[in-house]
Amino acid sequence: MDQRGIGIGILGGGYMGKAHSVAMAAVGAVFETALRPRLEMICSSSAETSERYRRAFGFARATHDWRTLVEDRSVDAIVIATPQALHREIAEAAFALGKPVLCEKPMGASLEDAESMVAAAEAAGVVNMVAFNYIRTPASQFARQLVAKGEIGTVTWFRGEHTEDFYADPQMPATWRTSGMANGTMGDLAPHMINAALALIGPICSLVAEVETVHSERPGGDVTNDDQAQMMCRFANGAMGQMHFSRIATGRKMGYAYEITGTKGAIRFDQEDQNALWLYRSEGPEAERGFTKILTGPTHPDYLPFCQGPGHGTGYQDQIIIEARDFLQAIETGKQVWPTFRDGLDVHRVVQAAIESSRTKTWQDI
Repeated sequence: MDQRGIGIGILGGGYMGKAHSVAMAAVGAVFETALRPRLEMICSSSAETSERYRRAFGFARATHDWRTLVEDRSVDAIVIATPQALHREIAEAAFALGKPVLCEKPMGASLEDAESMVAAAEAAGVVNMVAFNYIRTPASQFARQLVAKGEIGTVTWFRGEHTEDFYADPQMPATWRTSGMANGTMGDLAPHMINAALALIGPICSLVAEVETVHSERPGGDVTNDDQAQMMCRFANGAMGQMHFSRIATGRKMGYAYEITGTKGAIRFDQEDQNALWLYRSEGPEAERGFTKILTGPTHPDYLPFCQGPGHGTGYQDQIIIEARDFLQAIETGKQVWPTFRDGLDVHRVVQAAIESSRTKTWQDI
């Protein structure tokens, strides 16, 4: 395979900045990609932290000015893992220079940000992609295939949740996570499950929702965003749906879970057991029917490049590596790869409709 280098610039060196840095360092070997990432430059909020991340992650250079990174001629593609308030300005600057962008979710700090980013991306005609990683597990990719092929018949019902408990304790101090809508549950956790619902079932045409702040005060300050939300929806294909999002779900660590009911079968998945998918088929003697636990292995999507052993499993970082492969593939071929910024905008619109529904106590059409 012919291989050529591509200079990667990553904005943000924290939790997701590290994940994307590791992914770009590993993706070439894991998937034997034609484009081989070169860790060219990393940017953080200060010169000191940027240099620390450079040494830790193996970048050639560091800067604390995002414009320096975006405008650098050796940086061919951009990964945005900064706070959401900066996403729009950075993405638009990169698109103006014709550089591909992989942006963490939520795309922007508001629906208006997301709309502007989509317009800039499509006007530039360059590769753009939103980093929804959880839907890329081999199990969830397999679930998408089963639904798309009609293996469980016509889908009639969907239930999804993204629930965690990192703010379940009301004595947890207020931080940046407790201010700004994009940092609340509707900006942080809800987009992942809404994205999953759109990927697995299809467009949502209407919804009604409740969004609330359970712990409005925390040590160190007031809470200005939401703790949990619930939503009923109707999909364009006629299926009914329910979703729940929470950062105060005591006992839940990675509660990204869904159930899909069809006329010929059903599917269950829970990210806390991310290497297993439960499948029910309405066939055979009634006495022998039941959900079957399927352990992911080399016959499932994107599993074999990581491991040859069925049931050995993939992990969180592997989802980011799969994401990096998709981004590089889009750049190599010049063909957009799901989810694009426009797909990310669809998620923003559902989030905005849910917030408006909660405010007005009405059903909202999307």
